[in-house]
Amino acid sequence: PASLVSPALSSRLAFLDTKSVVETAIFLSPLIAPAFVHAIMSTLAAARYGKDNVRVYKVHRDEKTGVQTVVEMTVCVLLEGEIETSYTKADNSVVVATDSIKNTIYITAKQQPVTPPELFGSILGTHFVEKYAHIHAAHVNIITHRWVRMNIDGKPHPHSFIKEGGETRNVQVDVIEGKGIDINSSINGLTVLKSTGSQFWGFVRDEFTTLKETWDRILSTDVAANWQWRRFSGLPEVKANAHHFDYAWETARNTTLKVFAEENSASVQATMYKMGEQILAAVPLLETVEYALPNNHYFEIDLSWHKDLKNTGKDAEVYVPQSNPNGLIKCTVGRAGQKAKL
Repeated sequence: PASLVSPALSSRLAFLDTKSVVETAIFLSPLIAPAFVHAIMSTLAAARYGKDNVRVYKVHRDEKTGVQTVVEMTVCVLLEGEIETSYTKADNSVVVATDSIKNTIYITAKQQPVTPPELFGSILGTHFVEKYAHIHAAHVNIITHRWVRMNIDGKPHPHSFIKEGGETRNVQVDVIEGKGIDINSSINGLTVLKSTGSQFWGFVRDEFTTLKETWDRILSTDVAANWQWRRFSGLPEVKANAHHFDYAWETARNTTLKVFAEENSASVQATMYKMGEQILAAVPLLETVEYALPNNHYFEIDLSWHKDLKNTGKDAEVYVPQSNPNGLIKCTVGRAGQKAKL
């Protein structure tokens, strides 16, 4: 700190090179030496920057049929590369302005397909790495908001849609120069519930346990499912496999719903593992499938205090939805031969 250094010493140090200052600091009092050495030896360990929360809406109009299709996204692009001097030396010559990044997103959305989002993210990320020689990685996150076509009088309407709750289709695309393209796809905010077909018993019972075993309970969760694709060599390979992306999303969503609905679940753990197994079997290009499922509890309420009203066990009809605390169960399902991260 400047307050610990005399004006005379400060004046002398100003004319020393870095090596000399370090050597001088070693002989300073123990109080101020660490501050000098720490300041001189600091370095930028990591950095990325870009534009977040870029909202994009695109409409496709089929002139022959009159049917319109809409896509709404929220996009984030972060860049990495030789940008250190913008942090350490206030040198903006290496900065691609975040406003320019925003403009690029809109221009690319106009000129290129925005579906599937895995392809759009790969096109966008590759642009930045190829356009700017000093940018070596681009990280693109896309949240696709679901608009579902209305059915009017039993027929799909050509240009009217319903927004389905908070469910989104998300992708994270990392374009890394010299290495390839990593893509992670996901479903978030898909809330499901079944009023029976779930049980939980045989768990550890000790002096901390109050939970009762049950062979019939309500099961509800907010699905967060992620699937990691094997690394693609570059944009041409992503384009060649673009048809797999929508198929994988449909498979993951349909499998999640089918297993959830049909299985008499022994536990959330067992159910989510079965989901992951089936998705991996259906989509060979995937490396892993990951689930994070909160257990949204619905508790029976004892009403026996009111005229011996029965509302527990097989007589339960009225429940109290719980906001918190809640269980949270996670797992990653990989292919045989992969080392598990337990």
